[in-house]
Amino acid sequence: MTSETAESEVIIVGAGMVGATLACLLGQAGVDVTLMDAREGPVDAEAAGRGAADPRVSALTPVSQRLLEGLGIWQAMQQRRVTPYHHMQVWDAEGSGEIRFSADQAGLPVLGHIVENAVVLAALEARLAALPSVQRRFAARVAEFSREQATSVVTLADGSRLAAPLVVAADGARSPLRDMAGINTRAADTGQVAVVTTVQTERPHDGVARQAFLADGPLAFLPLTLDEHARHCSIVWSTSPDRAEHLTGLSSEALGTELRSGIDACLGQVDVVDSAVSFALTQRHAEQYTRPGLALVGDAAHSIHPLAGQGANLGLMDVAVLAEELLVARRRGLGLGDEVWLARYARRRRGDNALMLRLMDAFRVLFGTRHPAWTLARNLGLSSVDRLGPLKRLLMQQAAGRRGRLPASCR
Repeated sequence: MTSETAESEVIIVGAGMVGATLACLLGQAGVDVTLMDAREGPVDAEAAGRGAADPRVSALTPVSQRLLEGLGIWQAMQQRRVTPYHHMQVWDAEGSGEIRFSADQAGLPVLGHIVENAVVLAALEARLAALPSVQRRFAARVAEFSREQATSVVTLADGSRLAAPLVVAADGARSPLRDMAGINTRAADTGQVAVVTTVQTERPHDGVARQAFLADGPLAFLPLTLDEHARHCSIVWSTSPDRAEHLTGLSSEALGTELRSGIDACLGQVDVVDSAVSFALTQRHAEQYTRPGLALVGDAAHSIHPLAGQGANLGLMDVAVLAEELLVARRRGLGLGDEVWLARYARRRRGDNALMLRLMDAFRVLFGTRHPAWTLARNLGLSSVDRLGPLKRLLMQQAAGRRGRLPASCR
């Protein structure tokens, strides 16, 4: 180790929602953390949650809410903009099947909140700035990862070196750090592209998250409240590549007409108030979550189809579990990069994430087929579940994030 190598207890590569939450969890416990990101600087705190909505949103479960409340983050987010939803409505546009969920049926105050990613990041970054044991570095691009004895070393593009017993990859679905560590992923091209935009509707959304399964893929209208008006929605339309190209090339008026038709005009006229962008949907799952001195979290470990809105929640659960295991190891005087101890994190998270990935892929395939027999089966299935109280409550509990052994920070 050279004298020019800066040292920490934990290095987190990727300062997005997941990486920043992990830095908060460790930093508030006094762990010496270096949090780095390739972007040039923090989010614009003045703009986050003000004026036009960030097109990138997440549907956060009550379990994720409790995690952020414990960090003092949720309160700051509420001062900007969060939109609770108390109901969900899902239907098959190719048939008559429909299911409705409500917070009352689940015994919860809300089913979840739609939150702009910039709002979450602004609150996280404000919290991080108040934690003396957390050092943040922006415009920091990792060029090399290595393991030297019991220490992990990252070399940045500018030649500087940082070392720690543990490096955490929170650098996204195409994680460069994961690739540098030689961890393979199992990738499945869904054959779909997500089209994302923001709309204003003629009728209020009434705190209902709506999703219609169309012939080419699911169309979600996620409620937003801008300027105290409950008539905005974030749109996620998962469709074929050709259809996505067509939709993003339409005028705002023509796209609004397509969207209105897609949800059976249940919200009246739809006016598109932002540009429509698209991105390919690929499900990935890392074959390993850990190596000596390295752990993967969030999209670096798994990326999932957005039809159930679980991506951010799975990542937040990853870091809640990882932080819990690391803090126990630290109290016992164990090495934070120890492979045996890190395996505890992998055991707690990989199975749950794998199950969710398989479930979302099964839903995508089931609702993507136009075979009459399967169409009939899925419509009967939706309607039957809607009438079966115990099964319906179980599904709502799962959707709320109440699965398996929750870390203390999420209880």
